Amino acid sequence: MKRRPGRRPGTADTRGEILEAAKRVFAEKGFDKATVRGIAKEAKVDPALVHHYFDTKEGMFAEAMRLPMNPDEVIPKILEGPREQVGERIVRLILTVTADPETRQPMLALLRSAMTNDEVAAMFRSFITSALLFRVADTLGVPHLRVEAAFGQMFGVLIGRYILQLEPLASADVEDLVELLAPTIQRYFTV
Repeated sequence: MKRRPGRRPGTADTRGEILEAAKRVFAEKGFDKATVRGIAKEAKVDPALVHHYFDTKEGMFAEAMRLPMNPDEVIPKILEGPREQVGERIVRLILTVTADPETRQPMLALLRSAMTNDEVAAMFRSFITSALLFRVADTLGVPHLRVEAAFGQMFGVLIGRYILQLEPLASADVEDLVELLAPTIQRYFTV
């Protein structure tokens, strides 16, 4: 029997096997150096099959790392609407996503790992800059440093709110925090 391209004999959970291969490749090479072809080779499948299950490398990374935000879905949400409300949209999006314990836990696990493991930090850094921050910065014509500073500010808020559980930050209402933080984050996007 002739094999069809992109398919291989074996288990029915090819998608899951691709995700496991992606985790290994991303951990070994980091986001920037990992390729769809390399992930396909690790999973022993044709690269076309990887593209069948995952539209982009960014989407595959987000799913492999169990991130609650896929850049391909998040970036349009950040960019749609008036430029003078970008800061508000970013703050509301991050705080709303992390308010749900189910989506917050994988993100916090990755942040904790990035703070204590150099390999995870390098992988997360290359993903967050290439797949998210610099794409937003370039689209808006904002220097990369400004977008990284905005991310750093929100990163600190998440650490204070969910890891250190500083009060009253930890129990503050999302909308109260949006009102407080949005003007500061917006300043980074005002050139």
